[in-house]
Amino acid sequence: MKVSVLLFNDFETLDVFGPVEILGRLKDYYQVYFYSQMGGLVHNTHGVKICSDSLESISNGTDIFIIPGGFGARIEVGNVPLIQLIKQTAINSQYVLTVCTGSALLAKTGLLDYKRATSNKRALDWVKTQGPLVQWINQARWIVAGKYYTSSGVSAGMDMTLGFLKDIHGAEFARKIAREIEYTWQEDKEKDEFCI
Repeated sequence: MKVSVLLFNDFETLDVFGPVEILGRLKDYYQVYFYSQMGGLVHNTHGVKICSDSLESISNGTDIFIIPGGFGARIEVGNVPLIQLIKQTAINSQYVLTVCTGSALLAKTGLLDYKRATSNKRALDWVKTQGPLVQWINQARWIVAGKYYTSSGVSAGMDMTLGFLKDIHGAEFARKIAREIEYTWQEDKEKDEFCI
């Protein structure tokens, strides 16, 4: 399956590389690619720089579309052309996974309206303003609403990605990957110890 990761300036590092570490090591199942609005070099506040292709090149859809959060998401929610590209890509993709405030970008498209979703609890009040018709859930590590997976803050993206693997390949498959990366997986998507 093709995994297409959206990037924008000031994305959150672990939002991207947590899921990429998990899916990227499964080369027989998943191939990871990076995209941004215009393509080219994208950087974040941690100094990470990644070369990306244009998001428009996959607007007809992908298998798994990952949308991270980060400080840049607060700017990009006002980027109408990007939001339209996100919407078009998400509609045409088999699965859409958001990490942290990436759910605000997806919510801005209207695709989460009347669906359950979550986000980083420290930013949830702001995220709610980007999708007032979304059924925002405070106490959740991640939420599945059809093909849409949304997760809480930063490391929750890893829990969600392992949860996605559980849904696709089974629980023992996901647990094996968690053991390989020496990660204590929060398997209960409704339990979020960081909920405030």
